[in-house]
Amino acid sequence: MREITFTVAAREALAEEMARDPSIFVVGEGIGKRGGNFNTTLGLYDQFGPMRLCDTPISERGFVGMCTGAAMTGARPVVDFMFFDFILDSLGEMINQVAKMQYMSSGRLTMPILFRGCIGVSGSSATHHSGNYYPIFMHLPGFRVVLPSTPYDAKGLLKTALRCNDPVLFLEHKALLNHKGPVPEEEYFIPFGQASIVHQGTQATVVAFGSMLRKTLEAVAAVEKDDFSIEVIDPRTLAPLDMETILESLHKTGRLLVVDETFAPCGVGAEIAAQVMEHSFDDLDAPVKRLNGLHTPTPYSPPLEAAVVPNAAGIEAAIRDLLAE
Repeated sequence: MREITFTVAAREALAEEMARDPSIFVVGEGIGKRGGNFNTTLGLYDQFGPMRLCDTPISERGFVGMCTGAAMTGARPVVDFMFFDFILDSLGEMINQVAKMQYMSSGRLTMPILFRGCIGVSGSSATHHSGNYYPIFMHLPGFRVVLPSTPYDAKGLLKTALRCNDPVLFLEHKALLNHKGPVPEEEYFIPFGQASIVHQGTQATVVAFGSMLRKTLEAVAAVEKDDFSIEVIDPRTLAPLDMETILESLHKTGRLLVVDETFAPCGVGAEIAAQVMEHSFDDLDAPVKRLNGLHTPTPYSPPLEAAVVPNAAGIEAAIRDLLAE
């Protein structure tokens, strides 16, 4: 199977769906001839033209509102935020219109709109360009929240998102964009709400997503040199969240660690731990553990930036502590 980067895989999915469905168009800052700050639309302007690759002013609430109306009338807008932090400028439209319109119209209107952008701590992007924010949108009814960790998942999940009639947040971690992985030539789709068991094991379960997956697999390889057996799960989507796969794994292993780059309070790990306590308390041989980035604004300094994000050594230590419980 060929190997391509995360960015190329996602761009391929977008190009295929735009060729299939003329109602799909993309708006964003610099996504036209320039191809986007992260090459998300590179080459598509020449293929589809300025009506479907629309450069915008720096006016996030304005173009989100425009695309909300377009989605209500049957188009399929893709809003490319470049850095996902700036979706926060459009929260009024997102929460009160996008997320609620299908309910408020009693299902007469759909909301097939896709919001994409780069997230995460990487490359000294500092505190205005390093946010994750997915726990906010998991909390709000109406949104699908997608967080691919591999090129394979990026393509399959983006193709599913571009055919979904609900609003989808497609989050691309900056640290993953240039990583290569196997992606089939033939068309495929990955359903929402279907986690991936990335590594089989029997003694502990680690749930990791986004940029934390690669670091977790590195940590697990080190731990398993001492004859331990660790299962690794990538949820792939956070709303819907595939708790069934996580609980089945916990039933087998008895121990659970959630590794997440973003903050611990009110985070994904807290939600998973609460559901485990409610549904699978008797399966636990030790308390559920969480390993998160520090609860602080992201610093610009590279050494300080590295200090606020979990690394492979820290994940390895957390797994060993869990096994020792």
